[in-house]
Amino acid sequence: MLYLFLITICLLKYGIVITEARGGCSEHRLCCPGRDSSCAALQPKATLSALTPLNSIVEELADKHCYCDSACITLGDCCLDYKQTCGVIDCQVTDWTDWSECDSDCGLGTQLRSRTIIREPQNGGKECPEVHQKRACTGQKCQFMANDKVYRETALILQSSFSETRLVDDSIDIRSNLRLRYPKDPQKENSHEYCVVFEIVKSRKSCDTLGIELSRKLEQGNKVCVQCQDAAMRKHLGYRCHGHGVDGKVTRWTTLAGSSCHGRWIRREQYTHCPCHASGHPDFIFV
Repeated sequence: MLYLFLITICLLKYGIVITEARGGCSEHRLCCPGRDSSCAALQPKATLSALTPLNSIVEELADKHCYCDSACITLGDCCLDYKQTCGVIDCQVTDWTDWSECDSDCGLGTQLRSRTIIREPQNGGKECPEVHQKRACTGQKCQFMANDKVYRETALILQSSFSETRLVDDSIDIRSNLRLRYPKDPQKENSHEYCVVFEIVKSRKSCDTLGIELSRKLEQGNKVCVQCQDAAMRKHLGYRCHGHGVDGKVTRWTTLAGSSCHGRWIRREQYTHCPCHASGHPDFIFV
């Protein structure tokens, strides 16, 4: 008897495997749904392996009860062979789809993504995770929406010879005095006058009443230079001139000298400096 005891001590000391194939769900043919305390079996005796660290604490070599009901997964007291014996299947899902496009063209919106359940859980397997997610996003198509509004704008133009009438002495300009009292608008301070070159694609015959020189400039196929002066810049438009057009798109124009003279043009070029052609001055100014 003492001999057997000494052998056991040596085996424990050097981590030699001690096993006894007993108990478990397969031996007792147990697989119960839900939570059932009577669905129990004997857990095989505690074992040691060669991988068990020396001097580790080893539980007493004695049989313990384990369970074969589907609730044992949650409670953590399943028999070692429960999943294999009772056909436990965890939920399986596909990978996430790509995030959808933002549902707002401009400003705050929402993106969605989803995944599909391939197999439902069985016999206490892991429940399915969420299959729908959403997150906030910001639409980046604001510029396209802004351009859509510009398409509908009609430019009001005037001969450039009238531009001098806009020059007002700052000493008698009440608006200039107000600027000294109130903070400057950074966007306004960063804005500059510019010129735009348009190609006339349509002009009404009534433009002939404006005189030969002006009507010739507005003939179909001609290019005209229009200046956006500081006085014509609109704050609500981001300090630009109303009707300054969109590159390569047809928009409308009309003259202040005669409302019956109007037509359509295409913006070809925009310059940050003026004038924009060899004559030394623009043809028209935005009003």
